[in-house]
This record gives sequence, C-alpha cells and structure tokens, in this order.
Amino acid sequence: MESTENKPQTEAPTPAPVARNPRGGDSRDNRFGRGRGRGGSGGGRPGRGGPTTPPEFDHKMITVRRVTRVVKGGRRFSFSAVVAAGDHKGRIGLGLGKSGDISEAIEKGLRQAKKRMLTLPLTKDRSIPHEVMAKFGSSRVILRPAPSRGIVAGSAVRTLLTLAGVQAINAKILSPSKNQINNARAALKALAMLKSK
Repeated sequence: MESTENKPQTEAPTPAPVARNPRGGDSRDNRFGRGRGRGGSGGGRPGRGGPTTPPEFDHKMITVRRVTRVVKGGRRFSFSAVVAAGDHKGRIGLGLGKSGDISEAIEKGLRQAKKRMLTLPLTKDRSIPHEVMAKFGSSRVILRPAPSRGIVAGSAVRTLLTLAGVQAINAKILSPSKNQINNARAALKALAMLKSK
C-alpha cells in the first residue's frame, strides 16, 4: 500500500473574504440598494435616496377623539382628528377628519386644512395689524399685537399662531371653555377678521 505522506495534497481554493458592513449584512447587499437606512443615496430602486424637498406646509395635531356609535350589532369606534397646517409665512388652515383608522383621520384633516387656507396680513415685525376678538360656540378669543414680546398664548391658539408664522402677539381666551376645537376655531375666526392697514 502506498503511504499518503509522499502524495502532494491539493488544497481547495479559499473563498474571497466578504467585506462586512458596520450596520450588519455584507457589502453585496449594497449593490442592489439593500441594507441602507433612511436617507441613503443611490441604490437600485428608483425614487429612493437623494435629497428630498421639504413639504410646503407644516402640520400639528390639535386633538384626537375616539367617537363611539351604537348600532344594532354593538358599538362602532371611529376617530375624529383636528389638524392645523401652516407654512410659517402667514398662511394657516384648520381641518377636521373622521375615519375608523387614526392615521387616515389625520390625513383627511390635513387635506381639509390645505383646502381652507387663510392668508394673514402680517406686519414687518411678524405681528398682526390691529386687535381683534371673535366668538365660536362658548369660546371667546382676543388677539392683540405685542411688538418684541413673542407669542404670549396657550392651548390650541398658540399652535395656530406658531404655524402661521406670527412672532409678536398676545392672545387671551376669555371663556372658561376647555374645548380645544372651539378655541382653535375662534382663533381662526379672529384671524380671518384681520385687515391690512
């Protein structure tokens, strides 16, 4: 019998080392645009990555309520969302959306707010030209120009004024109502009464 010591042993070729990605996975995933997080540039899929343009309107949710409707088979739950949208340059809108899904209710409210945009006649110091007062339901809101004081307001009124881009104003809710929707609508009604001097 021949000994195996004298025969040269043929070694199998070693595979090339695969470069590891610090986020996990190997570099082969990057050839096809996989393994990238948000904001990654490039990739095989069109429409992903690269610089994105910011949206024209910023939006904030004022309130979300869960509404119950009693039907023959039991109770049906849905959501009601009030959304304010503005561009921080003098345009503001308020919308109400209702749906069985909370994200869809917010989306409906945002669409309605964009449809009902109001353009404000702001002064050079980003304030309102004169004092206004409005009433909606049991809510009463008064708005006064306040140069070099910032936004002195609270509740849903502050959210509306911030999204509208007003920077020097004093707002006061004169009624004891805690209804965020009525307070926001009263503030929007007061802003609609503004006239440029």
